[in-house]
Amino acid sequence: MSRTTVATIHLGALRHNLARIRGLAGDARVMAVVKADAYGHGLERVARALDDEADAFAVAAIADGLRLRAAGHRQRIVVLSGPDTPSDIAEMQRLRLEALVHHDAQLPWLAGADPARGPLRVWLKIDTGMHRLGFAPSHAREVHAMLRAMPAVDGEVGLMTHFASSEVFQGEATVQQMARFREATDGLPGPRALSNSAAVLGWPEARADWVRTGGLLYGLSVVEGASGADFGFRPAMTLTTRLVAINRLARGERVGYNGTYVCPEDMPIGVAAIGYGDGYPRSAATGTPVLVGGVPVSIVGRVSMDLITIDLRNAPSARVGDRVTLWGEGLPVEVVAASAGTIAYDLTCGMTRRVLFVEDDA
Repeated sequence: MSRTTVATIHLGALRHNLARIRGLAGDARVMAVVKADAYGHGLERVARALDDEADAFAVAAIADGLRLRAAGHRQRIVVLSGPDTPSDIAEMQRLRLEALVHHDAQLPWLAGADPARGPLRVWLKIDTGMHRLGFAPSHAREVHAMLRAMPAVDGEVGLMTHFASSEVFQGEATVQQMARFREATDGLPGPRALSNSAAVLGWPEARADWVRTGGLLYGLSVVEGASGADFGFRPAMTLTTRLVAINRLARGERVGYNGTYVCPEDMPIGVAAIGYGDGYPRSAATGTPVLVGGVPVSIVGRVSMDLITIDLRNAPSARVGDRVTLWGEGLPVEVVAASAGTIAYDLTCGMTRRVLFVEDDA
């Protein structure tokens, strides 16, 4: 018998979330971030759902751009890591991908590109405080001028930065980053792109010409202690499985590997067909919530590769075969992530190949 672990991707939720982002972004265009296989939701699936809605897609690798072009998508596609080798330039020209330029090593590759292959659109990444990728603000004008003078580079050079802590809506770090970006780019031509998902929510002054949204697109919170629903977004993934056994254990019996959970009384323990082999977090602690037939209960003991065990005292009518919801509508993935000591992005990106993905249009 096949396993019953299913990730349902809600295409209507994706479209709702993008519309909600547009409402928050004002006149800015929206770059839908679909890196990491669309945050675990399926690159081609998400792109197809948003084909008529997104102004551009953003990916982390050229291979993802190739997949999108092979699927027939004609939108602008921005490769957020830019070229990694000189040969990447020709491939980006062939696929009409846009390159993020963030390091001196990339400049001679671009300078030596063949203009006959077509103009390459580029975005100049400026490091305003993230200290990961990007040119120092003091170097931005010089690099901007160099890029505009290169024969194979499109004359419209975009200007981009990335916020380190924009989810802290009252924090000073984002204010400082915006100020550094303004100073570095004042008077330079080209579209601006500053805002990630958190900045779309909390920093309207950072909208500029483009916003780049990943987490919000999938209904995932970007603010600690809140869910996407708290901001009007809908979860785009519901993860479910089934109860495969119900056992009645006596007070004092131990459950699971190393017997980390001790039954406080005679009680029913459910067994559900999901584990870290499916991508459910092994670090999920006793007390992590799940829904059985829509009733809130919690896991007990250690998550194993294929199975979890569940305290069914609050669901006395539960039966083998009942649906178990691990996250989705009614159980925010952020709550599960907090119990596992991680973030929602980690969970949705972590689904393995043995999970069955299905779509619905809701």
